[in-house]
Amino acid sequence: MTASGDIAQSHHLATAIPGPRSAEFAARARQALPAGLRSTQPAWAERAGGGIVVDVDGNRLIDLASGIATTTVGNAHPRVAAAVAEQARRLTHTCFLNQPYPGYLELAERLNTLTPGDHAKRTALFSTGAEALENAVKYARAHTGRSAVVVFDHAFHGRTALTMAMTAKADPYKRGFGPFPAEVHRAPAPGAGVSATAALAAMRALVDDQLGADHVACLVIEPIRGEGGFIVPPPGFLAELTAFCRERGILLVADEVQTGIARTGDLFACTHEGIVPDLITTAKGLGGGLPIAAVTGRAEVMDSAHPGGIGGTYAGNPVACAAALAVLDIVAEEDLCAAARRIGERAHAALSAAAADNPAIAEVRGRGAMIAAEIVDPADGSPDPGRTTETVRRCAARGVIALTAGTHGNVIRLLPPLTIGADLLDAGLAVLVEELAR
Repeated sequence: MTASGDIAQSHHLATAIPGPRSAEFAARARQALPAGLRSTQPAWAERAGGGIVVDVDGNRLIDLASGIATTTVGNAHPRVAAAVAEQARRLTHTCFLNQPYPGYLELAERLNTLTPGDHAKRTALFSTGAEALENAVKYARAHTGRSAVVVFDHAFHGRTALTMAMTAKADPYKRGFGPFPAEVHRAPAPGAGVSATAALAAMRALVDDQLGADHVACLVIEPIRGEGGFIVPPPGFLAELTAFCRERGILLVADEVQTGIARTGDLFACTHEGIVPDLITTAKGLGGGLPIAAVTGRAEVMDSAHPGGIGGTYAGNPVACAAALAVLDIVAEEDLCAAARRIGERAHAALSAAAADNPAIAEVRGRGAMIAAEIVDPADGSPDPGRTTETVRRCAARGVIALTAGTHGNVIRLLPPLTIGADLLDAGLAVLVEELAR
């Protein structure tokens, strides 16, 4: 079985985008949905597979977004779909805290084995990345008896009350939704003129001089900043940060919600950096498109929460567990880590070549199949969110799905499915490069 099923892996426009049926759905959405729920893509999806999304008008769109890194193995991968169908036929749900089932345990065992480190581990399952982050903090507080949480500039950790406090960017994620929970403290992150040395010095000043290390439960970091613009940390920074935490009894929480499950060319981005976090959160690509998330951590930390203190009615749904187990099989058997590296090399080469002739492309960066281009005003080098948004809009009109990111909204990010074909990837990149040159 192929990841694409029966969908032709070629770019094809049957109508203008949006087509008439997409326009009809959009009109209905304006009447039925809140004003804040508006998609950035004009085409409405009907089915998908491999690197193609087919919209309701029959257009075949090149997918360079993977539902924001959720369909890493390709949308509706036949093996995931088969696992979901079989599990749904047998058991759709029962709350694990009330009535356990094998899939939850099997997925926990797999994650305990696959995540970095050879220490004893435990895994708890949830439904979303934000929920996983929130519970990671709860585990850290329960284990340490401390309350403070340290996060970084430009971070994104979710949209719940606590994870909004942990997220840096106000608009659109936080504006108008406060006040937020206390005891969340922010440190400078390396990049954008801040060196690794300066960032570590600021961290020491914050933790040792302002908060007191014995007050800090955990430090939460994305191994590669996602919404913050796909910023890869300087070599050695994460290792020094890990040592800093160890010296002070502070738990290191790696937010691998976007970077995890082969996205960066390793199963986890932490592996590339050679660090072993105390707690690691996964979601997005784990479920192959179904909502599931996890916190995996040191056994002594995960055993700290009292019975009944952690959980949720839908946490670790059996259908989602079946999907996740199939995803992990596909990643291993199809060597999608290597596929991510090949995608990254191809995308980086195409965008870097374009940057040589286009001063609006200030930088091409990322790792594996997590690639970004930072867009600036050629006149003065300032962030250019208008050009960024317009480029992504024009790509959408030509049937290529891309995303924006960055604190200033001036980063185009690419998260293609790891099963996308080379020709299809090249076709999508060609459209993006053409639109950047306009």
